[in-house]
Parts: sequence; structure tokens; C-alpha cells
Amino acid sequence: MNPLLSDINLLLVDDEVSFVDTITKRLKKRNFNVQTAYSGLEAIQKLEESDDATEVVVLDVKMPGMDGIETLSEIKRKFPLKEVIMLTGHATVSSAIEGMKKGAFDYLLKPCEMSDLVEKVNQAANKKRAHESKVIEARMKEFMRNRA
Repeated sequence: MNPLLSDINLLLVDDEVSFVDTITKRLKKRNFNVQTAYSGLEAIQKLEESDDATEVVVLDVKMPGMDGIETLSEIKRKFPLKEVIMLTGHATVSSAIEGMKKGAFDYLLKPCEMSDLVEKVNQAANKKRAHESKVIEARMKEFMRNRA
């Protein structure tokens, strides 16, 4: 199991305001830095404005307008290193699996246990941070090679 991380920046995206409010409060009590969005379009806008701070996106599959799968595709196109955890109801498990094929880190069934969500967010942030470290290391090696 990966260690628990601190100061994880996440974006919670769901069109159900009461769900977002409740989960946000519970995540903040566990020291997560939480931004919220109530639609796919708003999520993309917040990611564009966040100066690359957001590490993990927790994204509902079923939303009006731009649904979770469309939002996931756009996030992965514009921000390929961001990790996305899909939230889905029982009726949309096939959509969540489709999301996995499109690059989602994992999916959870709603309603999910807070401990499961916290664990998945930590795993996703660990993966993102490890990937970023490898990218930085590769860039440094390239830089040093070019200076030699």
C-alpha cells in the first residue's frame, strides 16, 4: 500500500450540489485541498485556471451536458498527467469501464466509503507524483547531455 500523502490538490466534479458539499467537507477534514465543479465544462475551466496545481480529479460519470466520459477525454487531451477517478452509479458501470480504457486511474461506485475514496485519491496522487519525477529526471538528463 502506498503511503498517505499530504497536501493533495483535487478537483471534485459532480452535478449534485449536496453530494459535492458533503464530500468536500469530509475530504477537507482529512487535509485534502479541494476545488469543486458542478459540470464537465466548469471542471475544464477550473483546470485551465489552476496553474497545474490539481493532481487528481474525482469525476462523476453521469452529468447533464458534457458527461463524465467526454470530460475525461478532454482532461486527458489537455492535461495528460492528471489522474482521474470516475464515480458511477450501478447503472453506469460500463461507462466507468469505458473511462478506464480512456485513461481514468480507477472508478468507484456511488455511494462509496470515504476510506475507499481517500485510498484511491492517495494512490492516484502517488502515481502522478512518480510520473512527474520521471519526467523531470529525463529532462535533467537531456539538459546535462546537451551541455556536455
